[in-house]
Amino acid sequence: MKMLKSKLYQLEIERQQQELDEIRGEQKEIGWGSQIRSYVFHPYNMVKDHRTNLENGNTQAVMDGDLDSFIDAFLRSKVKG
Repeated sequence: MKMLKSKLYQLEIERQQQELDEIRGEQKEIGWGSQIRSYVFHPYNMVKDHRTNLENGNTQAVMDGDLDSFIDAFLRSKVKG
């Protein structure tokens, strides 16, 4: 009976872990080359989103929090994909 309880407990733990993995989705290691955006201030101004290839030449507005165009482009790419 103890072995049966142990096996059932292990199966439940595995099921819960699988459920958590599905909720979390794919997670990438944070490292060089995995950035979402590039910010160029010199010799020209540009912010580029690497997920959507959207470019914005108004770096100051982006730095001040104007991310609507990037959010919109990202959401549109998720709807298409």
